[in-house]
Amino acid sequence: MEGQVQDPAPAKAKAAPKTKTAKVEAPQAEEVVLETVALEATEAEAAAPEVESAAVEAVEAATAESTAVEPETAEEFVDEDVLELLLIAEEEEEAIFDWDAYEAGYGSRSEEHKAIEKLYEATLVTSVEHQVVNGVVVQITDRDVIIDISSKSEGVVSMNEFRYNPDLKVGDLVEVLVDKQEDKLGQLVLSHRKARSIKAWDRVNEAFETEEIVQGYVKARTKGGMIVDVFGLEAFLPGSQIDVKPIRDYDVYVDKTMEFKIVKINHEFKNVVVSHKALIEADLEEQKRKIVGLLEKGQVLEGVVKNITSYGVFVDLGGVDGLVHITDLSWSRINHPSEVVELDQKMNVVILDFDEAKTRIQLGLKQLSAHPWDALDASIQAGDTIKGKVAVLADYGAFIEIAPGVEGLVHVSEMSWGSHLRSAQDFFKVGEIVEASVLSVDRAERKMSLGIKQLTPDPWSSITSKYPIGHVHTGEVRNFTNFGVFVELEEGIDGLIHISDLSWLKKVKHPSEFTSVGAKLEVKVMDIDVENRRLSLGHKQVSDNPWDSLEDVYSVGSIHTGSVKSAADKGFNIWFANAELEAYCPPRHSVKLDNSSIAEGEELEFSVIEFNRDSRRILVSHTQAVKGGMIEDDSDAPKGKKGGKGGAGSGSASGSKTTVQSINAQVEKSTLGDFDSLARLKEEMEGKE
Repeated sequence: MEGQVQDPAPAKAKAAPKTKTAKVEAPQAEEVVLETVALEATEAEAAAPEVESAAVEAVEAATAESTAVEPETAEEFVDEDVLELLLIAEEEEEAIFDWDAYEAGYGSRSEEHKAIEKLYEATLVTSVEHQVVNGVVVQITDRDVIIDISSKSEGVVSMNEFRYNPDLKVGDLVEVLVDKQEDKLGQLVLSHRKARSIKAWDRVNEAFETEEIVQGYVKARTKGGMIVDVFGLEAFLPGSQIDVKPIRDYDVYVDKTMEFKIVKINHEFKNVVVSHKALIEADLEEQKRKIVGLLEKGQVLEGVVKNITSYGVFVDLGGVDGLVHITDLSWSRINHPSEVVELDQKMNVVILDFDEAKTRIQLGLKQLSAHPWDALDASIQAGDTIKGKVAVLADYGAFIEIAPGVEGLVHVSEMSWGSHLRSAQDFFKVGEIVEASVLSVDRAERKMSLGIKQLTPDPWSSITSKYPIGHVHTGEVRNFTNFGVFVELEEGIDGLIHISDLSWLKKVKHPSEFTSVGAKLEVKVMDIDVENRRLSLGHKQVSDNPWDSLEDVYSVGSIHTGSVKSAADKGFNIWFANAELEAYCPPRHSVKLDNSSIAEGEELEFSVIEFNRDSRRILVSHTQAVKGGMIEDDSDAPKGKKGGKGGAGSGSASGSKTTVQSINAQVEKSTLGDFDSLARLKEEMEGKE
């Protein structure tokens, strides 16, 4: 019994490890099998599929049995074959994948897997930051462009960087700069604009040297032209280089892609100038030559007004331009071509001349109509009075338009009967309607002379009756000359007052000392020359000659108080204010008591030593007035006519000689003989002789 009772114990003991192993390893085997299946599915390694299937079935059966019976009973249901299958699967799993190595970050891979990995990596482009690479557009959205550069991921570029290329489509090859391999989100960052800027300058220089036609995107309008994007660089397009015809609205070209030719590069400042006109001109050059070769003088063609300038109008004749000069636009005088034509106007023109070498064509518009002079009324002749419009004012006269294209000249001398010339602006204003008298008509030369003074009576026709000789009138000073003053009595009648006829007493050197322009003067008509239209006037003649009464007041030997006015002819001019009379004091008669000479501005006493009525000369002496008696006559006195009625000058020659001797005897002299030393020197010199 004891042996029977003890037998199960060892059996139990022996079975216990197996049961324990089954209990523990059954769930482990399940996990191993499931992980093995998953790993095999991922890496495509077919390792013992039959064992795997059997193990899975065994695990499921064991699991089901273990949950249905008591633990001790479940141990009995675990088959040893199942356990062997689990152990085989575990061993194969350990041989296939090393989980410890996986957790450590390294492990073994199959040769097939490595070959596939190398093949995949060969299809990728190793992108380096800040490197320009080519990419393919794979998708375009409203905001972004997706570009594939054959890297592990695709890059996104803003649509704004492709504004210059509105025709961008999927599949286009573009240049991009790898800005960042990965940003914060792990995204590849690309830039098309930066890539274009890096290579733009080299492309621009190459295009300039090879005269290549480039594509450019018009970004914006600026003063005087446009800003164009060429290869990523901003180039300047002048307004004159947009088209062969003037462009009035630059805005129509904004946001457009056009062809350009690079015409200028500034390497220092990296400025680029492009031209679209150069491309058009190259195409039109040959066309121009063909058109010019078919032209003939006098040929009438239809054209369109292309441009209007201050000097003329440019007309497009269908590929070639011609100029209509302002003088060939209209027979009548115009100030600006816009008065006759307007832009884009179609009109017929006649070819006046052309230059085949320079492709210059001179056109005419007025030549298509008859000359106005040919249609002028034949009855118009000299003496007729006509009306016209003042067209132009010039320094020498005014042009009056009688009819469109027919003008007559009113010379400034024909505007007034006056002898002094005046400006045409004093008589006319541009645009006003005036009357004029026809002086002459030359139809062959197409010239006409007009006058307006002829519409009023000639004042010289009645000059003798209106201004008889000897009559006194009041006139206005018009201007001066060195020899006299011109005085206007009325419009058209001027007279001359000689400088000697201005004053009886004053010695006038220039008329401005006596009067001023615009002043009123009383004048007396002295002489009239009707044929030469000359009138002689006098001002001093209006009053009596004061010399007739001054002879008694300023007699020889009389003493008067006067002021020294100025120095003249080595002597002095003496002014006597009470009589408004000017006299002359010789140098020998200007010595004071202290032997000094008189000075300007001094008021002194003077004695009259000569009074000549005819020559209106008075000589005075200060020395004689203060010392008394007679002194020698002054040889330095101004020469004048001797004799005449009254005065010392009228005396005989012997009388004058006696007077001189008396003066020489009485006047104290300061000579070399008056000094002792000089006297002795004089005697010695005489003795040697």
